[in-house]
Amino acid sequence: MLPVKEQRYIERDVSGHLRCLMQEFPVVTISGPRQSGKTTLARHMYPEYDYVSLENLDERERFRQDPRQFLRQHAAPCIFDEVQHTPELLSYLQGVVDSTDSPGMYILTGSRQMEVQALVTQSLAGRSAMVDLLPLSLHELRRAGIELSRDEYMVKGGLPRVHADGVSFTHAYASYFRTYVERDVRQILNIRNLDAFVLFLRLLAARVGQEVNLSSLAGEVGVSSTTLREWLSVLSASYILFTLQPYYQNLGKRLTKSPKIYFTEPGLVAHLLGIETASQMGRDPLLGNVFENLVVVEALKACFNSGRTPNLYFFRDTRGNEVDLLLDNRRIPCPVEIKSTTTYSPSLCRGLHQFCKRVSVASAPQLVYGGQSLGLVQDVHVRSYLDVFDLIDTQSKI
Repeated sequence: MLPVKEQRYIERDVSGHLRCLMQEFPVVTISGPRQSGKTTLARHMYPEYDYVSLENLDERERFRQDPRQFLRQHAAPCIFDEVQHTPELLSYLQGVVDSTDSPGMYILTGSRQMEVQALVTQSLAGRSAMVDLLPLSLHELRRAGIELSRDEYMVKGGLPRVHADGVSFTHAYASYFRTYVERDVRQILNIRNLDAFVLFLRLLAARVGQEVNLSSLAGEVGVSSTTLREWLSVLSASYILFTLQPYYQNLGKRLTKSPKIYFTEPGLVAHLLGIETASQMGRDPLLGNVFENLVVVEALKACFNSGRTPNLYFFRDTRGNEVDLLLDNRRIPCPVEIKSTTTYSPSLCRGLHQFCKRVSVASAPQLVYGGQSLGLVQDVHVRSYLDVFDLIDTQSKI
C-alpha cells in the first residue's frame, strides 16, 4: 500500500468572517470555484460536524429514496458538500431549521454561483448567510511562509493543492481545465462544439484585463455573439471569470459600456496562454495584463474574505484617459494604477493625477506595482502588489 501523503492546511483569511456568521445564522453557504478550498475550510474549522459529499452518487440516491431518513442520519451539525447536485435538499433543511432555529446548524458548499444563490434564496431566505471563497491569496500564501517571485505567483496561481499538497502546477492546471472547465461548464451549457468553447476561453485569456467585444470574437470563434454572451455568463457564474464594470461619476451617464474581463485564477490564464515557467512569463508580451489580473483578483479576494461587497470598477473616458481599478468606498472613489514594472517612476502616476483633477471627491490614489512599497510619494501611495490586502483592509476602516 502506498503511504498517504500528509496534507498541509493553509489558514484562510475568511475564517474570522465565517466564524462570526456561524454564530448568527442557522445555515452558512460557502460558494466558490472548484478546488478553492471550500470543503477543506469547513472541515478544518468544524471537525466535529458530520460530513456528506453530494457529488457521491450513492449519497444522492439515499437522499432521493427517503429524504427525511437521510436527514435523521445526518442530523445537525452537518456539512453538505456541493449542494447544487441535490437542490431538493434545501427545502427539507428549511423545515428542520424552522423547527429548531439554532445558529451554526449546517454548512453548505457549492461551485456554481448563480445556481447555489438561487437555491438558497428560494428555500433558505433569511436563514443562510453567503460566503464567497476564491483560491489562495498572496496574503494567505505569505503568512504560510510561501514566498515566490512576482512571475512565480502568476504562473503558479493560488490553487490550494499546488501549495498545500505539492502537486505540480502544470499538472494541476491541466487537470483543472480539462476536468472542471471543460466537463462542468460543457454540462451546464450542453455545448456540442467543444473546440469552439476552448478557443473562446483562450481568446479571452489573450484579452485579459481588456474590454471584450463579443461581436468581434464571434467571428473568430465561429458562433453568434448571443451564444458567446451566454457562455460568458455561465463562466462568471462558475467563478472561472469575473467582469469589472466601468465607473461613472454621474449615475445617468456611462463613460464606456463594455466591462473588462478577468480570470479568478491567474494560474489558469498562464495555462491557457501556454506559459509554463516564471522566466517565460517575464518575457511574455502579456506580462502587464496578467499582472493586472493578479492585482485585481487580490482586491476581489480581500473584499470577499472580509465580508465586504466588492465595489470594484475601472475608469476610461472617451479621450482614452484610464485608471485600472477603482475602489468605491461610500461613493468616494479610490483610484488604483497597476504596473508590472519593478522600478518606480513618477510617470507611472500620470493617470492617477489626471483622474483626481477630474473627480474632485477622489481620495487616496494608489500605485500598485511589481516593486517595494515606498509609502506616500507626491500625494500617491506607492504600494507593492504584495500589500493589496492592506489596501483593501485600510479602505474598509475609512
